Amino acid sequence: MSSEIVIQLAQEALMMVMLVSAPMLGLGLIVGLMVSIFQATTSIQEQTLAFIPKIIAVFVAILIFGPWMLRLMVEFVTGILVNLPQRIG
Repeated sequence: MSSEIVIQLAQEALMMVMLVSAPMLGLGLIVGLMVSIFQATTSIQEQTLAFIPKIIAVFVAILIFGPWMLRLMVEFVTGILVNLPQRIG
C-alpha cells in the first residue's frame, strides 16, 4: 500500500467523520446558543439548564438523521472492503 493510498483513505475517513457528526454538532450548537441567550436575558445561571436541552437535541438529531448516517457509514465501509484487493495489490 503506497503512501498516496493511505493519505487518500485517511482523507476520506476524516470527511466521513465530519459528515456524520455535522447534524448532531450543528443542532447542539443551535440549541446551546438559544439556551445561552435565554440565560443571559433572564439572568438564570443554572448549570443543568445548559446541558439538558443540548443532550435532548443531540438525541433528536440521532433519531432523525440516524438512518442517513448509518447509510453513509455502510456505503463507506462497503467501498473500502470491495476495493481492498485493488488497493493492496
